[in-house]
Amino acid sequence: MTSWDPNQYERFKSQRDRPALDLMVQVPTDFSPRRIWDLGCGTGEHAALLSLRHPEADVRGLDASEAMLGRARQRPGKVQWVQGDIAAFSPTEPPDLIFTNAALQWLPDHQTLFPRLVSLLAPGGVFACQVPVTFNAVWHVKLRAAAAESPWSEAMKRIRDVQPVASAQDYYDWLTPLAETDIWSTTYLHALEGDDAIVEWMKGTGLRPYLQALATEAERESFIALYRRSVAIDFPQREDGVTLFPFPRLFIIARRRDDLGEQG
Repeated sequence: MTSWDPNQYERFKSQRDRPALDLMVQVPTDFSPRRIWDLGCGTGEHAALLSLRHPEADVRGLDASEAMLGRARQRPGKVQWVQGDIAAFSPTEPPDLIFTNAALQWLPDHQTLFPRLVSLLAPGGVFACQVPVTFNAVWHVKLRAAAAESPWSEAMKRIRDVQPVASAQDYYDWLTPLAETDIWSTTYLHALEGDDAIVEWMKGTGLRPYLQALATEAERESFIALYRRSVAIDFPQREDGVTLFPFPRLFIIARRRDDLGEQG
């Protein structure tokens, strides 16, 4: 299991928060959810915001990382923090809102996973999801290439990288039998400051499973240097110190149909 570093993840906090907030404001306001789950809640900021937005709701944040949950538990607010795997998520009572930001791209088989999550909702409940569309992005392609070409390629063969995200049309076809569905995509042009900005961004996310596969700090530094040389060609630092980082993301709001009943 990948370990996460809350400090590294939050180094680019404003850029990472923007998609979650853009998703949150699209959650319908004509219902009062009683049970809310934030799947892959990370450091808990968005679950805490949901608890403020819906003060009467039972809000729970689920994440596999104890380090991230440790940061979440420091937040004020009425949220129950749960350590667990999204793939095994099976609440005892149907949620009215499932919110998940930048988490499901780590899981395979979206054709099964997404309809299953929507089917867990109470009738009229909402599934609000954002996933990065980065499997074929140059910085992930070059990461996999660096791993394959490195002296540690054998140790990295079993790594679970981010998964391919399907087309918007596929998600529409998978979810519309269950829900009224709104799907859109956005590419954010992040203006990242500081040296080695892409590498520093990836240290908080995509690089972590690769670095964990290495045995020593010297090996990790060597692999980072290999990756740094590769992505510097595509993402040069500008004269003003900024590195431009176009980042595509897919958004889904799916409202479960009332006529499906409690069991779908």
